[in-house]
Amino acid sequence: MQYDPNNSIKIPINTLSVGMFVTAIEDSKRVNLAHAGRVSSDKAISQLIKSGVKFAWVDKELSAKGSVFKPVVDLPEIEEPKSQEPTAPLKRKKRSRFSQQQKAQKIIRDAKGLAQKILSQTFDGKPIQVDELDDLADDLIESILLDSDALHCVSALRTKDEYLLEHSVNVATLLVTFGKHLQLPKETLKEMAIGGLIHDVGKVKVDDAVLHKPGRLTAEEFEHMKLHQVFAGEIIMKVAGLSDVSRDVCLMHHEKLDGTGYPNGLTAEQMPIHGRMSCIVDIYDALTADRCYKQGMSPAEAFKILLSLTPNHLDKELVYKFINCIGVFPVGAIVELSDGRVGIVWSSNQEEPLKPEVKCFYSRKYGRFIDVTMVDLKTSRLTIKKAIAQSQLEVDATRFFEA
Repeated sequence: MQYDPNNSIKIPINTLSVGMFVTAIEDSKRVNLAHAGRVSSDKAISQLIKSGVKFAWVDKELSAKGSVFKPVVDLPEIEEPKSQEPTAPLKRKKRSRFSQQQKAQKIIRDAKGLAQKILSQTFDGKPIQVDELDDLADDLIESILLDSDALHCVSALRTKDEYLLEHSVNVATLLVTFGKHLQLPKETLKEMAIGGLIHDVGKVKVDDAVLHKPGRLTAEEFEHMKLHQVFAGEIIMKVAGLSDVSRDVCLMHHEKLDGTGYPNGLTAEQMPIHGRMSCIVDIYDALTADRCYKQGMSPAEAFKILLSLTPNHLDKELVYKFINCIGVFPVGAIVELSDGRVGIVWSSNQEEPLKPEVKCFYSRKYGRFIDVTMVDLKTSRLTIKKAIAQSQLEVDATRFFEA
């Protein structure tokens, strides 16, 4: 009899009943694989309870019809400190992260809403209002300066059907983060954020059949797609109060240092730093996103492609700085640890980029969800085995991105 570990749920042992199909049991936080099979009698359940078993994993599909399941609701935990220091600071940190993530969720929602409004107004021939963009850019910058981890964790959760909106917001967010890392002036960060939010505005004039084609574009279709940058130039010419930096971000993100990009075939000498940054960020976010015609790749895979595009297309020094900025394992990335646990990179570690804090929720070793735990790799013997694209993970991780 075959069972799917993804169907297993964790229940208190005192709710186990005859006919349920058990796949594993837990005793004092130790998870043990069980001899998979249905519970045959109340006596068997009593024996498990007497043995100190606290929880059982059961397969709903293979359990007897009529079985009533009462899953354990796992709450996020903070790993206990190695020393005997008070735990109160850790609790305060947890509440702070929850608060910051709630705020980040609102910023992302507002940003996507404004991006949609801009696209709709542009489609109807109405001008973009820079004042609205100013306010949102200020919110993005404030959130990144206070707690960039929270914002990046929220923005890492992608929806294929909202690619255009999420891509615009993510490009703006990543540009601000990158600019902060390079210690650019706050006003420049704001101007780059605005440029990021509108950088794909020209796509409102691209044929929908081309824009949403679920496959490789023909040469003719690609030439049409490239026109979105020409359209963008026409659109932003009419925007009052838009800075040169914002215009450059919008119009240069498809240019290449060797002059083979579009729409203007600019060369390295003609591209300022913010223009070069927009090229890197745009490609990175596009590579890591699920699209109607492809699955997103892991950050590590995207970094390899970015490096392969240097020095002819992308600025090599800036690519390395970008990788250092967001980390080899960026916040929001999904990783597998050396013990088989899978989790979300929850907090970055600038001093030791290979040792971030990871929110673990699943075990590939046992093939099931586990109690949510925070693992700080700075103080753990565990290491990151590899990064995993969300599309490559065998379970849905969506709910674990919440604080």
